[in-house]
Amino acid sequence: MKFTFISLFPNIIKGYFSDSILKRAIDSGFIKIDYINPRDYTEDKHNRVDKPIIGGGAGMLMMPQPLFSAVESIKDKAHIIVVSPVGKPFKQSDAKRLAKKGHIVFVSGRYEGIDERFIEKCADEVFSIGDFILTGGELASMVMCDAISRNVEGVLGNSDSLSVESFEESILEAPSFTKPKIYSEIGVPSEFLKGNHAKISDLKNAMAKCKTKFFRPDMHNELKLSERKKKR
Repeated sequence: MKFTFISLFPNIIKGYFSDSILKRAIDSGFIKIDYINPRDYTEDKHNRVDKPIIGGGAGMLMMPQPLFSAVESIKDKAHIIVVSPVGKPFKQSDAKRLAKKGHIVFVSGRYEGIDERFIEKCADEVFSIGDFILTGGELASMVMCDAISRNVEGVLGNSDSLSVESFEESILEAPSFTKPKIYSEIGVPSEFLKGNHAKISDLKNAMAKCKTKFFRPDMHNELKLSERKKKR
């Protein structure tokens, strides 16, 4: 699986892949990371990649030409993703689906964004990671790359951990505990200590539902509807 980041500030991204699980995945060949700087492809005599917005407006906009040329430099077939606050919300189901792609390109905007003509012509999908504004698209691109990479076969040492994580089947992951059994006068559920895996599983499921109802009532409503359909 290959990821290419098109960014004016690739050094912001590089450090994230220098440690932990994703570094091991790169070293093992499960994923590959590449970087393209649009500034290397600008035809502007002053080496600019941005210009004022036509029709007025605050700030500068990334020009289409350097981005078009950057994409054209990619020789193999790739799935191009533009990150933008106006995009559709990125979800776990997208991470799992996109993990089956061979090559994903993340295009990170800066300044006031990207010329719309590039998005319309080149973007296969446009995603947002939340209803807030960042100074650039690099963080959002890294978030999505991390989520997708976890679903690439071989990246996680124990692939079974994927099946119990939050957002699988519209339910959050159940609370987890480690030793000591009591810390700061707070204990763990006694059932967890008895070794009855069937009862532990039932308790975890019940706790996951309670957690989902408290933190994500929208997901809890979806879960209830799904359970009603199964009973029919």
